[in-house]
Amino acid sequence: MKVGDRIRVNAPLTLFNHPKHRNQPFNVEGMEGVVSEILTDYEGRPISPNYQIVASFEVEGAKRPFKAHLHEDELEVIS
Repeated sequence: MKVGDRIRVNAPLTLFNHPKHRNQPFNVEGMEGVVSEILTDYEGRPISPNYQIVASFEVEGAKRPFKAHLHEDELEVIS
């Protein structure tokens, strides 16, 4: 998986920061987006975050893309 890949969330995953469902549980399973960042270092030092893949999802009516930190097991690459 690399930056720019199209991805789909393939696991049941409840998030509370979806723009249209703020502070309410929202299942993002099946949402499609793009890998926008893979976190491997911070200020030149290597790090090992639990959720290193940052994905961006376009949400109709939102001011900016919805971003979520995810684990590789929760995603599948779309061709």
